[in-house]
Amino acid sequence: MRRDPYEIASFPLLLYTCNCTDCQRQTGSAFALNMPVRFADFRILKGEPNGWNHTSPNGTAVISRFCGNCGTRLYGERGGRPETISLRAGALDDTSWLVPVAHFLRAARSVGTTSARCGVFRNPAERLGKPAAWMACPLD
Repeated sequence: MRRDPYEIASFPLLLYTCNCTDCQRQTGSAFALNMPVRFADFRILKGEPNGWNHTSPNGTAVISRFCGNCGTRLYGERGGRPETISLRAGALDDTSWLVPVAHFLRAARSVGTTSARCGVFRNPAERLGKPAAWMACPLD
């Protein structure tokens, strides 16, 4: 049984899919499952993730952190957002509780992807900073 190499001491700020072509390339899938959390509530338990420095399509500096043993993407750090990191939620040991509340689209959505329960947004900023709105989203 694999154990997450980190712990989170607070509820995630959001859980969403990103269907941009950058996330599609990085995951080899139709989307990435992202879960922003407060950096202050995040702690590495074992090992030291490797980092890959790159620039997002909109010009933001990004450090993508991944496991040095298996290469799994673990989380990302974005320039201008030092208070949060974005976990790759699909890499969690237990994903049974994950229910995305939005799909962010910056390019054409892939065929076969489902619509979000609480809406489709063209830009993550439309949803971030509004926790009451997304937390009220029905889960069934």
